Amino acid sequence: MTLAEAHPALIQFILSAQAKGLKLVLVITGKGKNRDQGGPVPVRTGVLKQQVPIWLRSGALAGVVLETSSAHQRHGGDGAYYVTLRRLRK
Repeated sequence: MTLAEAHPALIQFILSAQAKGLKLVLVITGKGKNRDQGGPVPVRTGVLKQQVPIWLRSGALAGVVLETSSAHQRHGGDGAYYVTLRRLRK
């Protein structure tokens, strides 16, 4: 996904998971591709991997997400996050 596609999809996924009563979800970002050609301006790798934690701490998700941590190797390792959700208040 592009950044423009991923942000609303992440918000919808997290809010839907909370509405279903889920406490923990796995968000897979991928590790990103190394596109840096070694030129004078470095090219960022893993744009989604860098951006997702920021999105999870801000905006519509700030009050929903309790904690974010890197996933275990068998669940995606550096290319995924465990996201702990707050309970939905009734």
